[in-house]
Amino acid sequence: MSLTISKITELAPDQESLNAANKLLKPGKWHSLTKQCDLVWGECQGSGANPYRTVFDNSNAGYKCTCPSRKFPCKHVLALMWMYVEDARPFADGEAPGWVSDWLGRRKSSDGGSAKTNPNKSSGGPKSLIAAQLTEPEKQLDPAAEAKRKAAAEKRSQSTQQSVAAGLEELQQWLGDQLRGGLAAFLNDPTPRCRTIAARLVDAKAQAMASRLDELPSRLLQVSSERRLDALLQELGRVVLLCRAWATGPNDPELARLVGSTETRESLLGLTEAPRASSTWEVVGEQVATRRDGLVSQATWLLNLEGEPRFAVLLDYFPASLGKRGSTFAIGEQFPADLVYYPARYPLRAVIAGRKTTDSSEQRERAWPTADAQPLETYREALEQAPWLGEVPLLLPSGRIAQAGSSYWWQAADQSLALPLVGRPAREIAGLTMQQTAGLWDGVSLTLLSGQSDWGRWSYDH
Repeated sequence: MSLTISKITELAPDQESLNAANKLLKPGKWHSLTKQCDLVWGECQGSGANPYRTVFDNSNAGYKCTCPSRKFPCKHVLALMWMYVEDARPFADGEAPGWVSDWLGRRKSSDGGSAKTNPNKSSGGPKSLIAAQLTEPEKQLDPAAEAKRKAAAEKRSQSTQQSVAAGLEELQQWLGDQLRGGLAAFLNDPTPRCRTIAARLVDAKAQAMASRLDELPSRLLQVSSERRLDALLQELGRVVLLCRAWATGPNDPELARLVGSTETRESLLGLTEAPRASSTWEVVGEQVATRRDGLVSQATWLLNLEGEPRFAVLLDYFPASLGKRGSTFAIGEQFPADLVYYPARYPLRAVIAGRKTTDSSEQRERAWPTADAQPLETYREALEQAPWLGEVPLLLPSGRIAQAGSSYWWQAADQSLALPLVGRPAREIAGLTMQQTAGLWDGVSLTLLSGQSDWGRWSYDH
């Protein structure tokens, strides 16, 4: 059996899923489109760094997608099927990757290769691919109902702001209590103290600030004991700055994100004021950490390879219960893409709006942009714009990794600058001259990401 348009329509759980799939039919929204015999797979970019992996079997309509949708098949599966049935030419022949082979093996062992059933199958009305492609007419809104809706939304927004304001006021009182009791006593027992105020902030709808305080004890444990007090003072100072800045501008998008909640990917892409950058990017680092709330955070750092040095970070979160999750990107990978940054005074966090396809003849390794001879000026300028920033990515000029006793440093080739490193680099890195180095500077120490040397590029695991 081969898929047909009518079969895809039958598989769809509802018309809404077909409408959503129609928006994903452009190959530019997919990282790759590949086939091998009856197996067809692709990767569609979602809100995080890792795209959703989608596969289906053209012989019996079996399918699988890694997205969290509760509809089966989801919009990604429907879109992949739809594109393949309408025009299979963009799908290149290739060997099935491990995740496709694993799915195929589990499927054959569990049900002998039968097609996956649709538990959310809807029989409530007709479904049509043609209807999904039609532009929906604008609904005529009742002026009175629209005014009532806006008034209710405004009332909810004001209620949320009042709740957050009360929560931040309580937070500042809590900070005063910690200072009066002595920070040494705080460092002896930080977890219950932070957990208590974090719970209060959650109740006050200041979720982002609550998470920041809840994660503070684990971050302090990663710092050497002699630096722990300074690190605590730095972080508490940033928290105070955020509280005061929010009080003067609660509607500011950046402050609302850092205190409350983050915009959705869809709303971000719809913001005309959101900064955008179209360029070739290189993956220069990845940081993975397990949080106290049971989520794993995955930060993928990108460096712009065209024009002035510019960084971006893709943040992705997934439950720790899912186990280790492989990264979509490899350190050193280069790819052209359009990025949309979250509005901020010093934009860093971004999402991929679309990846571009290039001919094999155009695929060549690009060099890093020229690093600033005074890299700490970048850090100073960033703090002038957003003093609550914790780490700022820097592109460092020629230098080497030096050792002084048990400590390690990055030292500029002209010895005009030396920055202490977080942790201990691999033995083969120590003493190696680096043409350029990418790292995160927090004002006290440097976290290495990757670098270029005469022996090739190096990456640092975190």
